[in-house]
Amino acid sequence: MARLRRKVCVALFLLSLFLLGTMMGFRTLKHGDLSDPRSPGADLLPVIADRRSVVDRDRDRVRDQVRDRGGGGGLPPGQARADGSDGGGGGGVFYDVHIFYYVWYGTPHLDGKYLHWDHALVPHWDPKVAASYPRGRHMPPEDIGSSFYPDLSPYSSRDPGVLEAHMEQIGASAAGVLVVSWYPPGLSDDNGEPSDDLVPAVLDAAYRHNLKVAFHIQPYRGRNDQSVLDNVKYIIDRYGDHGAFYKFTSTAGKSLPMFYIYDTYLTPPDAWADLLTPAGAHSLRGSAYDAVFIALIVEERHKHDILAAGFDGMYTYFASNGFSFGSSHQNWKSIKAFCDGNNLLFVPSVGPGYIDAAVRPWNNHNTRNRVNGRYYETALQAALNARPDIVSITSFNEWHEGTQIERAAPKKTVTRLYLDYLPHGPDHYLELTRRWAEQFNKEKEQWLM
Repeated sequence: MARLRRKVCVALFLLSLFLLGTMMGFRTLKHGDLSDPRSPGADLLPVIADRRSVVDRDRDRVRDQVRDRGGGGGLPPGQARADGSDGGGGGGVFYDVHIFYYVWYGTPHLDGKYLHWDHALVPHWDPKVAASYPRGRHMPPEDIGSSFYPDLSPYSSRDPGVLEAHMEQIGASAAGVLVVSWYPPGLSDDNGEPSDDLVPAVLDAAYRHNLKVAFHIQPYRGRNDQSVLDNVKYIIDRYGDHGAFYKFTSTAGKSLPMFYIYDTYLTPPDAWADLLTPAGAHSLRGSAYDAVFIALIVEERHKHDILAAGFDGMYTYFASNGFSFGSSHQNWKSIKAFCDGNNLLFVPSVGPGYIDAAVRPWNNHNTRNRVNGRYYETALQAALNARPDIVSITSFNEWHEGTQIERAAPKKTVTRLYLDYLPHGPDHYLELTRRWAEQFNKEKEQWLM
């Protein structure tokens, strides 16, 4: 009996040693050891809820700092001070890489209602075709007018934290110039509200990140050469002294503001010539309001119209390869040759893809799949092959047409499954843009040599 008790005691002692050793072994494991998918038992661990990246935490930090300062956009034009940021997360930005930027988004919290996220479904111009597709508006925040979902959730362009996060992202992409979609005071597109009063905040935020701002004058009711003259005077008088106001320096050393003018073909070339040629009836040339004016080329014949109108260059805007003559990559070398022969700038516009089915459900034939970034890289290489002075990116945040390179998040609701950037992370297109921008500038140095 005594022998049996001794055996039981020995067994209990050995078991205690085993358990103690096992517990000590677990305590020596680092936190990351069990989170490694190669670790035994890793598939039994619960899913970690907080998957925010370092960029997310930085964004929150910046938002807190802006809130503590009392909001963004508080400095008057010309008095903003840089905070030393190079805008590129350790790398620089390039002022020959421009990116189209939209400030038309709104939320109930800051704007009283959703703006643009609730975009209407645009009917087809043919009533017979239109009858086959749904009508109405989107209902944010779960249902928005986009095939992708923003990482920041549906936001207001008036949110100082959003502006800071956007400038950080644009700086990370290495694009140096925001081309802000602009309507005159009191005017807007059909799905938004007037936003000219937001321009000072955009300029101040851009300045803090060493970015520049140019203006993309949109079509509006009554726009003509005379009204554009008034627009240019207004913009230069109001914003021209700001440190973030972009000016293009020519090879001759002349520095002038640059304006992109969307849908320029809506105004006859002879009317533009009154504004943009030295002999024009109300010419800007040689005046205090002279600038570099870039027209939109859609059809091939527009090349000659743009030249006759007195424009200084042309851009292609659309991110759908093959959608128009101007947006077709195969035509960029010939357009560049035409521009070179007539002392014009050529600014090809590259995009990561195109899908506007959330607002134009009948337009699927113009969808261009991102192919995990390969479509974008093809467009960037085509632009590089054309050897342009400037490249524009369509876009940072035109969510309706799915051309954004802004961070997007996977999202699934009861009624919708949004597209995303997987298997890549939310910064994928920002990173692609930076790599290409650096390559563009290296090769550009060789062209100039």
